Amino acid sequence: MHALPEPKSYDVLVVGMGPAGATAAYELSRAGMSVLALEKQMHPRYKVCGGGLSVRIDQILESDFKAVVEHTVYGIQFTYGGEEPFLIESPRPIAYMVMRDRFDHLLVEKARRAGAEVHEDERAVGFLQLPEGVEVITDRGRYRTKVLIGADGANSIVAQRLFPTRRLRRMPTLESEIGIGQAPVYPGEGKILIDLGATANGYAWIFPKKERLSIGVAEFRGKAASPKGVFDRFVRDEKGLASMDVPQPCGHPLPLYSSGGGMAPVGLVRHRALLVGDAGHLVDPLFGEGIYYAVRSGQIAAASVLGSFRDQRRTLLDYELAVTREIYAEFRIASRVARIVYTFPRLCHRLMHRYQEVINLYYDVLQGRETYQTFFLKAKGVVKASFRELLRETLPFS
Repeated sequence: MHALPEPKSYDVLVVGMGPAGATAAYELSRAGMSVLALEKQMHPRYKVCGGGLSVRIDQILESDFKAVVEHTVYGIQFTYGGEEPFLIESPRPIAYMVMRDRFDHLLVEKARRAGAEVHEDERAVGFLQLPEGVEVITDRGRYRTKVLIGADGANSIVAQRLFPTRRLRRMPTLESEIGIGQAPVYPGEGKILIDLGATANGYAWIFPKKERLSIGVAEFRGKAASPKGVFDRFVRDEKGLASMDVPQPCGHPLPLYSSGGGMAPVGLVRHRALLVGDAGHLVDPLFGEGIYYAVRSGQIAAASVLGSFRDQRRTLLDYELAVTREIYAEFRIASRVARIVYTFPRLCHRLMHRYQEVINLYYDVLQGRETYQTFFLKAKGVVKASFRELLRETLPFS
């Protein structure tokens, strides 16, 4: 009887090759680590996603990604239930629009060129924790790794199997796309649309791409009554969509950050495994941006893994500490803002119209010129000063 061959070993194994996994694989491979990356699908593959990417990505990602940018956004048109529209524009870009098949494929190929061994159409199905690492079982074979990075999205099997006690907050999202020819015609060149009145606990959007519009609705608080009903009502009530044949939407969970009593609301490190991107619920709780934080968490994870290999005094927990300092600190403030916006959406819509300086401050966050912490402090100051001015205008003080 022949003994089974020993599984091939790697320094790092990455499960999932979206933006987080591909970024981690790229950074680790170019630093000289042996990296195996598993992806259950074949790239390029279609991915349901609004594809909005704040321009602060310029500060952390090499500029070659701009080859796949479909549209550059300079302003947002806000509406409430299809009514009360107003537009706030910026002289500088605030976001890029990308198609995830092209964007993700670019990052995967960069990782491959850097030396990562990429296995596509191979699915991880099980994990065995070992004293010095993890054994990964797939539908094609077995591998051993000193460090496992779970980058396999909102329904992460790595998280389900190795992080069973983690708290989950996955909110429903529905999206569809309309082909519109060679140039975006709605909501306008360089603009996106956000409707805070389309649903009670979230918002609806229209994001322009090169030859199509991405249309979607998402819930951010409480229980969604009927996401499909919300989507259909938004399409019916939004005047710019009235003449368009909108295909049936696709649903997917939005793995939002959820604040808790501890320093890390969702544990990101356990034994020799880490969670990055959507697998770690690293999604902005205000408007649901995930791509920027996927890329950034992949970079932070790679730096922490490298540090633990090169310096015995450092551990993988450095990753969780770095995320707590850099990302969770932002998300805690974004959660406070989200509670206000989605509890009082009509009031916030009208306040944003009246105090447009607040939106310009938020644009500074998207541009990397402000943090959520500084935005919140400055926005409070603007609203307080404006409220005092409003009182002086309306009350007969002597």
